[in-house]
Parts: sequence; structure tokens; C-alpha cells
Amino acid sequence: MKDSLSYTPGTADRPCVSDGTATGLFIVFEGGDGSGKTTQLSLLADALTARGYTVITSREPGGTEIGEKLRDLVLSNSGDPVDARTEALIFAASRAAHAAQKIRPALAAGAVVLSDRYIDSSAAYQGAGRSLGVESIVDLSRWATSNLLPDATLFLEVPPAASEQRVSVRGTTDRIEAENTQFKARTHTAFTDLAHTETTGPHTVIDGSGTIEQVHERVLAAITPLLAQRSLPRENTAPTKEAL
Repeated sequence: MKDSLSYTPGTADRPCVSDGTATGLFIVFEGGDGSGKTTQLSLLADALTARGYTVITSREPGGTEIGEKLRDLVLSNSGDPVDARTEALIFAASRAAHAAQKIRPALAAGAVVLSDRYIDSSAAYQGAGRSLGVESIVDLSRWATSNLLPDATLFLEVPPAASEQRVSVRGTTDRIEAENTQFKARTHTAFTDLAHTETTGPHTVIDGSGTIEQVHERVLAAITPLLAQRSLPRENTAPTKEAL
């Protein structure tokens, strides 16, 4: 199946130890621009590191040397325009490198991998936003990653108007953040739809409104049962968080 662009929803290939038990824990933060993903990922990384887990943080597009170069290429507001299909393929290429070079090795070592965006973002932005088809983009990403799906995707649900306000306060936008209202409405709908399916793995919808601390508590409540199900290696003293 790895050579096909068709996959069974809910199935994924994961790094395993010799007895066939999957190792590590792969958690993805998803949501529209301004939803608070990056902030909440950092807070969760700190909390898990304090508990003794080895935590690897990353982002998409990016996460590897080649991925960061592709990120600059596709998100820059300068240079030649990038058509929709080329954009989708650049994101898929970055994700392929990310999965093979960083995520899988970290999972095999028993780390908790936290990624700021993954397959859902491409499905929402290129599949729905660029009207290339959500299913087609999901299939492309699953092929690119050899069907590596997260153990959990935390979708931070924030109304589009609130997200737009947060982005405007930040003051800087990349090429995709600068898209029009119709584009953003399509992406929001796609994110919401994906959060209620198993196409890209298990999802938890988290209310992203309120204070940063309130949202953090909701994130912790969502991932605590998952941690309890896994026997991940932990240090007696808190290790240093590794981040890009």
C-alpha cells in the first residue's frame, strides 16, 4: 500500500520495537492562523519536559534543513507567484523529509514528538482553500509520509473572526495568512470537518478561547489519558527540551 495514493482511513504505519509495540508518541497541533497552536505547543512541551519525558518540538512546513528551505520558498511574499499544485507538492515534499528524517527516528527512540501543523493543514489550505480537493491532498500526504499518522491531533477551535484579530495584532503575515476571507472560511470548515473524522488519525477538539492558561489546562486534560496508556521512557530529572 505504501506505493499507492489510496489508504484505509484510520490506519497508519508506526515505528515499532522488536516485539511489535509502537514506540514514542506523536501529537499534532492544528487550527487556523491565530488559533494559538505555537503557544500551546510550547507550553505542553515545557510541561512534559518537567515530567521527565524526552520532547521533540517541530513545525510544518519545515522541521528539517530542506524543509525550512522549502518553507521560505512557499510562504514568502516576495519572488515569483506559486501556483496551487506546485504549492501542494512543496508542502508534501517538506512533510516527506520531516517524517523520514525527524519524526520517525524520534518516535523510534521513545520521544514525545509535538508538531505545529501536519496533514490537516495541507488538506485545509491546499485541499479546501486552493480547491484542489481535501481527499486528494490527504492521500498525497499519506503517501509522502509512508502513512505516518499522529497518535493525537489537537484541533484548537477558534472562531475565524477571533483568529483574524489575533493575526492582525501580531502585525506580520505570510503569503497564506494574507489570503482573503473566503479562503479562510473554506479552510476553517475543512479543519472542523477533519476533526470529526479518522481520515488523518484521532482528533480532539479543544476550545481555543479564553486565557492562554485556560487553554493549556484543556490541552493537558486531553493528552493526560493518552500518556497514561503508554509506557514511555522518562528521566529522573527533567531533560532539556529539544527544539528547532
